[in-house]
Amino acid sequence: MGSHSELITADVRVLLEHQTTAVLMLDESLRVRLLNQAAEALLSVSQTRALGARADELFSDPSEARDPLGMALAGQQPFIKRHAVLTLSSGEQVTVDYTVTPIVDDRFSGLLVEIQALDRMLRINRDEQHQSIYSTTRELVRGLAHEIKNPLGGIRGAAQLLERELPRDELREYTQIIIDETDRLRNLVDRMTGPAQPPSPQITSIHHIVERVIQLVDAEDPGRLGFERDYDPSLPDIQADPEQLLQAVLNVMRNAQQALCDTADPVIELRTRILHQHTLGNKRHRLGIRLDITDNGPGIAAEIRDLLFYPMISGRADGNGLGLSIAQSIVTAHGGLIECESEPGKTRFTILIPLEQLDEK
Repeated sequence: MGSHSELITADVRVLLEHQTTAVLMLDESLRVRLLNQAAEALLSVSQTRALGARADELFSDPSEARDPLGMALAGQQPFIKRHAVLTLSSGEQVTVDYTVTPIVDDRFSGLLVEIQALDRMLRINRDEQHQSIYSTTRELVRGLAHEIKNPLGGIRGAAQLLERELPRDELREYTQIIIDETDRLRNLVDRMTGPAQPPSPQITSIHHIVERVIQLVDAEDPGRLGFERDYDPSLPDIQADPEQLLQAVLNVMRNAQQALCDTADPVIELRTRILHQHTLGNKRHRLGIRLDITDNGPGIAAEIRDLLFYPMISGRADGNGLGLSIAQSIVTAHGGLIECESEPGKTRFTILIPLEQLDEK
């Protein structure tokens, strides 16, 4: 058994790691002495890199952190800042509320910094709304599919019976058209409802899936697209249906490929990261994976951006609007979610999948 102080220290560390609020402890030189997993995720920095670094080195504009933290340390006065926009060293901007509290005792002197990401709360609310609307839409589509497929089966059967009674082959060409078009409509309805089978989970590497998708997309248009990889080598394997997940990633990648048709020097960037204490919809997950698929195309029109994952919604005149809808269905069946952010010159689709989702079912 450890000493009482050691047990308290262990308990505090467990508490910190399970908080959704980002927590950092800075010494009198404003160097990071402790940070929890939520802080790593928010600041997009690993504990190895952050520990011992000056707090201002975590931001692209050092004065964003140095000036207010230095004033709090010098004056020994706590303060709260609302709706602060911080630019990380990666260039990503986050909107936060943060509290800075000076600490002075026999064991430590420095600052306690607590950061609450407002973007995260807005995203959670948006995800919950989208999941609710998407689930309702899926049920509506499935109900319509059932009602449509029943008469289609009757039409097909009647055409087959009629074909047997027709005296001349040239007349049978017309019944064959009816049968072929009925089959086409039935296949379209099946695609709208997404995968017919639930996932069959296996131990799967997301990196193997992504590399396979790159091969397939590059084979369709050899050498035209540039691919940039930024993989997290520490990413663990996941329990997932490899065929379904490959289809989801392929659908998203083909969407990027098609968006880049008229782009000079088209590039697709693939980036993977581990997620800690991440919330999807109204459920919080201890660990998850994140796959970003980013293209440098023209962007997605604002009026359809929030509707991309619904069936029959497409930004292209020749698109059927099913690829992203099917991808969302597959990822949702794995307990995850696909998000999209877009502006001219940069569109990013993010696939989020919790690591434990299939083990819990």
